[in-house]
Amino acid sequence: MTDKELIELLEELTAFPAETEWIEFKMGKGSITDEQIGEYISAMSNGATVKNKPFGYLIWGVEDKTHTIKGTNFSLTKAKHGGNQELELFLRINIYPKINFEVFEFDYQDKPIVLLRIPAAKGEPVNFQKKPYIRIGSNKTDLRNFPDLMRIIYNSQEDWSAKIIPNATLADLDPEAIAVARIKYKELNTNKSFYAQIDKWNDSEFLDKAKITINSKITHTAILLLGKEESTHYLLPSVAEMTWKLDTEEKSYEHFTTPFLLTTTKLMLRIRNIKYKFFPDNELLATTVDKYDTRSILEALHNCIAHQDYSLDSRILVTEQIDKLVFTNAGNFFEGEPDDYSFGNKTPAKYRNQWLATAMVNLGMIDRLGYGIHLLCLSQMKRFFPMPDYDLSQPNKVILQIYGHSIDENYSKTLIQRGDLTLQEVILLDRVQKHLEITDHAASELKKKNLVEGRKPNYFIGAKISQTTGQKAVYTKNKGLNKQYYLDLIVASIKQHGNLSRKDIDELLWEKLPDILNDNQKKNRIKNLITELRNLNKIRNKGTKKEPIWILEIEN
Repeated sequence: MTDKELIELLEELTAFPAETEWIEFKMGKGSITDEQIGEYISAMSNGATVKNKPFGYLIWGVEDKTHTIKGTNFSLTKAKHGGNQELELFLRINIYPKINFEVFEFDYQDKPIVLLRIPAAKGEPVNFQKKPYIRIGSNKTDLRNFPDLMRIIYNSQEDWSAKIIPNATLADLDPEAIAVARIKYKELNTNKSFYAQIDKWNDSEFLDKAKITINSKITHTAILLLGKEESTHYLLPSVAEMTWKLDTEEKSYEHFTTPFLLTTTKLMLRIRNIKYKFFPDNELLATTVDKYDTRSILEALHNCIAHQDYSLDSRILVTEQIDKLVFTNAGNFFEGEPDDYSFGNKTPAKYRNQWLATAMVNLGMIDRLGYGIHLLCLSQMKRFFPMPDYDLSQPNKVILQIYGHSIDENYSKTLIQRGDLTLQEVILLDRVQKHLEITDHAASELKKKNLVEGRKPNYFIGAKISQTTGQKAVYTKNKGLNKQYYLDLIVASIKQHGNLSRKDIDELLWEKLPDILNDNQKKNRIKNLITELRNLNKIRNKGTKKEPIWILEIEN
C-alpha cells in the first residue's frame, strides 16, 4: 500500500465510534506484551471473519478511547523478543494456520504509526500458541467459549478458485487449451453413459460439465487452466505464473503463465532429464535410470497449482539444482501432514481451492484420492533414489524436494540388490541415510532384517548389506575397529616416541575412529581408552591434570 492509501485507511478506521471485533488501537509498546500482540492478531483475524470483513487491524499510535492520532515510539520491524529474536518472526512462528499479516510503518502528519493488516480467518480459527482468541465487547477472550462464533468461522471458507469474473467471456479462453481439455475429459470418461455426447457439446456446455465454468460464467479456475496469457489481468492482484529457474554452474530462468493445462508441459521440458548410472560392485553392467520421472514432475507441479494460496499473490517456483528439483508454492500444507500421504492410505477431506481441484481431477491433472505423494515415493523407490522431502519451516510456503542424485550410494545399492523391500522399509532406510530419527521399534525391525547397524541415534547400513554391495571398507569405517587395536596403538606409539600428550593421542586415533561418531563422541571414546590403559597400569601421567603427558608405567 502507498503512504496515501495508508493515511486514508487510518482516517477511515479512526472514524469508527469505538473499537470493534476487528479493530484495536494501542499507543506504545509498554501497554502490551509480545504474547498479547499475538493474541490480538488471532482475535482480529477471527473477529474479521465473524463480522464478514476481509481484514482486521491492530494499530499503534492512536488513543483507544478518543481515537486521536498521537503517534508511537514503537516499531514492530525493529522490536526484539526475549532479547535477540525478531519479534515479527516470533509472532509468525506461533500463529497457526499461517496467515500473511502485513506490517506497515509510516508517518501521519509527522507522527509515527504502526499498522498491522490481518487477513480474516478462512475455514478455521486463527490460533496463537495453540489457542484461538476473539474480542467480545472490550475484552479479548478464548474463542472456544463461544461455539456459535466458532461455527461461523468453520463455515467461512471462501473458494477463491470458484469466483466468477463478471466481464470475462469464452473469448478470454485459449481454443487449443479447450480442445486439449476436451480430449483429457473424454479419456477419463470412456465408460460413462454420456461419453458419446461429449463431442456434440458446445464449448459452454463442455466447460460446465467439466466443472471449469459455472452456468457458462468464467471462473478463476477457467482462466488459470485454459485462459489466454493476456487474460490473466482478471486475476489481479493474484499471480498466475510459474517460474523455472536453473541454479547450477549455469544460470537461467523462464516464466510460464496461462493456460496452465498446456504450459506445465512446456516448463517440464526445460528441465534437463539426463540418464543416471548406478554401479553395483557385484554386477558387470551399470544400472541406468532417468534422473527424474516426467510423471512425478507433472504431479508435483500440478499439486502446486491445485494447492497454491492465490491470496498471497505469489508465483510457483521450480528450481533445478544439480542434484534435485525444488518446488515452492504459497500457503501452508492444507490438510494433514505430508507423511500422512506417503503410503497412499489418507484421502484429503477438503481442498483450499475445491473448484480448481475438481476441475483438475476431471482433466486428469491430479488424483482426487490424494495419491500424489504416494506415487512420488513409489517412483523414487523404483529408480533407487532418496525419498522426496517436504520443508514446511517457512511461513506460508510449502517446499518439495525431488532428488535426482544419490545421497548415500549404499542406500541405492541396497534397493537394487533387495527387490523385496517394502515402501515402509525404504522410507525408514531413507531416514537413516539422511541421519533423521527413527523409532526404537523401527530400528529393531531393520536390524532383524540386517538392513542397519549401529546404536541409537547413529544407525548406518548393516554389515551383510555392505558386504553384498562391496562396501566392506565403508562398513568398517562406520562400525570402527576392535577396541584392543586402539589400546595397543596408543601403547606402541608412546613406546616409540617416549611420551604423548592428549593432543598427540587425539591426532593418532581421530581418523581411525568410526565416521559415524561426532566430535564429542570421539573425544569421549579416546578419554575412555586412556582411562582403561591407566586402570590397567599400562600408562601414567607425568604432566598436569590440565595438560597431561602420558608415558609407559614401566618408565622411571
